[in-house]
Amino acid sequence: MSTFNQAVHNNTSMAPTFLLVGMPGLSAVPSWWTIPLITIYLLSALGNGTILWIIALDPTLHRPMYFFLFLLSVSDVGLATALMPTLLGLALAGVHAVPASACLLQMFFVHVFSVMESSVLLAMALDRALAICRPLHYPTLLTNDVISKIGLAIAFRCLGLHLPLPFLLAHMPYCHPQVLTHSYCLHPDIAHLACPGAWGAFYSLFVVLSAMGLDPLLIFFSYGLIGRVLQGLGSSEDRWKAGQTCAAHLSAVLLFYMPMIFLALIDRLRVPIPQPAHTLLSYIHFLLPPLINPILYSVKMKEIRERILKKLQPRKVGCVQ
Repeated sequence: MSTFNQAVHNNTSMAPTFLLVGMPGLSAVPSWWTIPLITIYLLSALGNGTILWIIALDPTLHRPMYFFLFLLSVSDVGLATALMPTLLGLALAGVHAVPASACLLQMFFVHVFSVMESSVLLAMALDRALAICRPLHYPTLLTNDVISKIGLAIAFRCLGLHLPLPFLLAHMPYCHPQVLTHSYCLHPDIAHLACPGAWGAFYSLFVVLSAMGLDPLLIFFSYGLIGRVLQGLGSSEDRWKAGQTCAAHLSAVLLFYMPMIFLALIDRLRVPIPQPAHTLLSYIHFLLPPLINPILYSVKMKEIRERILKKLQPRKVGCVQ
């Protein structure tokens, strides 16, 4: 622990390292949470890999809804993979010090895939809103050309927003000890350590608000439109069927945004909660969606579920007479 405190003391200027904070209470037994971390990652990779495999190999699933689900699985795998190096370093060896270059690289990929997931959830909300509110015009509105442009817009948004950040943060002066509050590198965390007036910190705030602040508002606005249409449907059975098409997506939205909203409210209102609870909410925000999303969509989407079950069934081999 003395080494950690000495590093804190030395990192009050522009030092080449950042210091990560592990899960409170587990620093004495870092290897204990290695098994859950590896299990979560392997299950996430398996579940999302299955979704990617099913959609890629089945031409009948090459439709807007499944294209967005494909992108969601890509973002989930990418996000979980980007988080693992520092998490496993802390869990296996108690490594707190991370070179600035490695920290900024992890920060870039974590936020690229996180904003990609947010953008895909917004695109899926638009898809559901058009399918329910404008069912007759849906095939002409979401053509393959439009879907391709949406995919390019998502890629441009993720890369365009975050590409300047590593360079800005690498050249900012730091006036605080370079101790981060998480087990991984996040740009609001790094920017918070900068000297007052560093404009890279203002750009970091702009990135957060333009994606994580705007997207949930637009998603819930889309669901407001869907709710109005569902109220006008004649029978409760029609409302149930239409609502079921949104169930998996709405669950994924709540799973992704609610921990982040709770964290923002806690920080804004200065609610005194234990540090382990704060850290746990952060882990839930980043690690639970990649694990749960494949289960949600496999259970709620009939076409995905049927194709997975079909792949799992043993093939019948006929006997040659």
